[in-house]
Amino acid sequence: MAQPIWKGHISFGLVSIPVAVRPAEARDELDLDLLDRRDHSLIGYRKVNKKTGKEVSPQDIVRGYQYAPGRYVVLTDADLRRASVERTQRIDILSFCQDGEINPMYFERPYYLEAAPKNEKAYALLRDVLDRTHRIGVARLVLRTRQYAAALLPLDKVLVLNLLRFPAELREPGEIKAPGKGLKSLGVSEAELKMAQRLVEEMTRPWDPSALRDEYRDELLGFIKKKATKGEVEDVAAAPRPQQEGGKVLDMMSLLKRSLEQTDAARRKPARRKRA
Repeated sequence: MAQPIWKGHISFGLVSIPVAVRPAEARDELDLDLLDRRDHSLIGYRKVNKKTGKEVSPQDIVRGYQYAPGRYVVLTDADLRRASVERTQRIDILSFCQDGEINPMYFERPYYLEAAPKNEKAYALLRDVLDRTHRIGVARLVLRTRQYAAALLPLDKVLVLNLLRFPAELREPGEIKAPGKGLKSLGVSEAELKMAQRLVEEMTRPWDPSALRDEYRDELLGFIKKKATKGEVEDVAAAPRPQQEGGKVLDMMSLLKRSLEQTDAARRKPARRKRA
């Protein structure tokens, strides 16, 4: 588990619950280095002094706010906390809302909240109350140099703090080209609508996140291994063209029927027996 990035307490009413914030996501991206095309030498990311051109070690790097041209106020981590001690050590719950009421567009990044030693009772009480009432805490906190809105919700045994985007950070969908909601005006028949609905129902399964994986990453790793062992490989086959081409209208009924046939066939296919 990653190290805590923040320690403080949850505050609502007169209640105060000490917690630690730990990252809840582990990005599994391929670490691709930058190389010089000519000799494959590594291209590094260097922090250099713009005046001397020399590289600066991490311990000599500080933050600075430019309050006038060429003039800076140097800020340490202690300064950032000292500017507002309470805000940098507190998750303020402003209100509660119904579970599912927050538009998923607002969710940005999840963190786990860890109960501080000897404060498990208060932590568990808040977690179970949120679970029983199907509520989410709407909160705010300061991480590093920025204040965030956040959602506080229960997940099994832990409390999750999911940072929220502010409304101003989301673009309005008005500029996006999308058809109106009137299906009849688009020529969608009742039969097509019912068949599409049946396909959705046939493909409905209980939510199982373990079934999701990054298939492109696996294929890319396979491609890299093949290239490493055999040298140059054949060109990648061209991707199949989409159904709609040259302005032709999709035959929705035909596509829906074929999709349902494939779904029915997959459902009727007997499960493979496990080898002893």
